[in-house]
Amino acid sequence: MKTAVITISTSVAAGENEDQSGEALAELAEQLGAEIVASEVVSDDAGAIEEALRRHVDSDVALIFTTGGTGLTVDDVTPEATRAVIERDAPGFAEAMRAESLKYTPMGIVSRGVSGIAGRSLIVNFPGNPKAISQLFPVIAPTLEHVVATLQREPGTRTPGH
Repeated sequence: MKTAVITISTSVAAGENEDQSGEALAELAEQLGAEIVASEVVSDDAGAIEEALRRHVDSDVALIFTTGGTGLTVDDVTPEATRAVIERDAPGFAEAMRAESLKYTPMGIVSRGVSGIAGRSLIVNFPGNPKAISQLFPVIAPTLEHVVATLQREPGTRTPGH
């Protein structure tokens, strides 16, 4: 499962902070068997985020995970940039992660992360907190192999085993 991880953080992009969230997300994906083919940091800028997402979609990456930029501040534009790129909604991933986060903190309701499909790629926005990533990744992990098989199959054929 070719996977790209994009950390969205102006302070990390400027070298002011370490990218703990992107590293945590990549590590969890690798443990699941994903091949991390790209890991990058972009600023909290809608245009830069869209460009990074489109580049990975165009390179046929199956899974694109973002971390950061999903809160309520004026800088948090990851959901808007993601919506500009996705062609079809797949809201269940973001909904399940929000529901799980409420088990740990009432602030889980604040996350505005979205999820959807562009080309043959699934894009999922994660919060920018490494602890939240460790709590939420296991919620979607059991579905990812099926998702990738489904997105990569040829039209008119069935996904094996389904």
